[in-house]
Amino acid sequence: MHVADPDQNDGKNAGRLLAAMALPVRRALQAASALSVFASLLWIAQAALVAWALSALLAPGGMVEAAIAAGGFALIGLVRAGLGFVAEGISFRAAEKIVVARRKEIVARESLRRRNGTAGSAAIAALAAEKLDLIEPYLTRYAPARMRVAVVPIVILAIAFALSWAVGLVLLVSGPLIPVFMALVGMAAKEASERQMQKIGSLNDLLSERLSALIDIRLLDAGDAVVAGFRHEADSLRQRTMEVLRIAFLSSTVLELFSAIGVAMVAVYVGFSLLGQLGFGAYATPLTAAEGIFLLLLAPDYFQPMRDLSAAWHDKASAEAVAGELAGWQEAEAGQILGTGDPQPALAGPAHIALRGLTLRLPDGRDLRFPDLDIPAGTSIAITGASGAGKTTLLSLLAGLQQPAGGAILVAGRPLADNTADAWRARLGWVPQAPRFLNASLRRNITLGAVYDPVRLSDALATAAVGDVVAAAPRGLQTRLGEAGGGLSGGEGRRLTVARAAYAGADVLLADEPTADLDAETARAVADGLMALSRAGATLIVATHDAALAARMDRQVSLEAG
Repeated sequence: MHVADPDQNDGKNAGRLLAAMALPVRRALQAASALSVFASLLWIAQAALVAWALSALLAPGGMVEAAIAAGGFALIGLVRAGLGFVAEGISFRAAEKIVVARRKEIVARESLRRRNGTAGSAAIAALAAEKLDLIEPYLTRYAPARMRVAVVPIVILAIAFALSWAVGLVLLVSGPLIPVFMALVGMAAKEASERQMQKIGSLNDLLSERLSALIDIRLLDAGDAVVAGFRHEADSLRQRTMEVLRIAFLSSTVLELFSAIGVAMVAVYVGFSLLGQLGFGAYATPLTAAEGIFLLLLAPDYFQPMRDLSAAWHDKASAEAVAGELAGWQEAEAGQILGTGDPQPALAGPAHIALRGLTLRLPDGRDLRFPDLDIPAGTSIAITGASGAGKTTLLSLLAGLQQPAGGAILVAGRPLADNTADAWRARLGWVPQAPRFLNASLRRNITLGAVYDPVRLSDALATAAVGDVVAAAPRGLQTRLGEAGGGLSGGEGRRLTVARAAYAGADVLLADEPTADLDAETARAVADGLMALSRAGATLIVATHDAALAARMDRQVSLEAG
């Protein structure tokens, strides 16, 4: 039985993805490649003019012919430069279009994807911000180089055989050896590039995780261990980078060796032929000075397209490594939130919530099932159960932050779907276990850009009982918070999110373990704020292990029982 090689399949998938990405600009890239081929072929005309000029200078009275040849050489050189400029401009614009489109796709999709924790977010940021740029050299260099290799050496080989079968034979023997070694080295280069790209992503993830845990690291006095871990990972990345560079230098050495041998053999043959020491290799007559110089000038350019392809081969390896990572990102399982995330008017109708046959597909393939529920508007309900029963997951489903595998959620009499999720979230307040804040003032973090109303803000602070928090802040409501709520305790941060919901006038409040890890007094203050919103008419749904908080709700639903 044949078992497919995963690495081989990954390479094919990466190649297909690169081809698919280039499809919208394929004609532009083909035009740029054709222009680069034509510009390279113009060197043949320039080489002929140089050979004519030098042979004319060897004869008496040849200055006029040499001057004409020099003028023609300069004119063709200007044309070549212009063609190269136009070709590079076309290819760079096409490549930039592809990279920008993929970067927009990543940002758009990631903004609507729900991931557990921060794992992977830094690697995705590195993919979008840094690694995608490695596709540009592949598109701008590899495709033109490949077309030049397919055309230019064959044309030069045909000309060489037309003038000297010996020179043609030298080029014919030495030329094909280069692509063989390039292919062998290229396989190793691809694997090394993939390992380097993976290490860059994992190092970014590690940095993100350690930055998010700086407080814990300081409390545990684990700074030395963390630094040592970073040093080890950085050394590993350095080793993989040097591995890529070693392979690049190896391939360049092999290429230069064979091209130098080929050019040297042509030079030796032409030199001895012109000195009259060799009487074979040409056809009817010995090589003339013009023919010998012409062949000498063509020999390096016979190998030049292969040099270009060798350099671009490493661009191809890097691009395929990025494409493989991009393909993995596209296939990765991550919850897609409902809606677009754009601001919408609040969904009309009573805040009645109903669950019917709701299931969620877990990463291991099992289905997590939830009980059928009816939650009338203004009701307070506690979702209880053991850790892992799905309490937080249920809140995410109710907010449209995850898509169920089956069943339905009805909100305000309508199914919770892409066309209703944004309007439904306009009515929601969210009290997470680990609050997140804007890098802005306390007031901005409570109002979240809504029209500022001092009376309304005062009422919200009173409802959440956070007046003392504001009073203790160095600049009151103008005190700037960091994204992690620097200076606030866990309980204070959660009370501020209650104040945020109160200011927004949320009539449905979802709270995830709002009293977890808090002392009794702080937990009671948070619970009092939640109950104040409930008494004001908000529907309150709390996922909790806190028996005291659950007892204050109108109903309790155990997910184990469901």
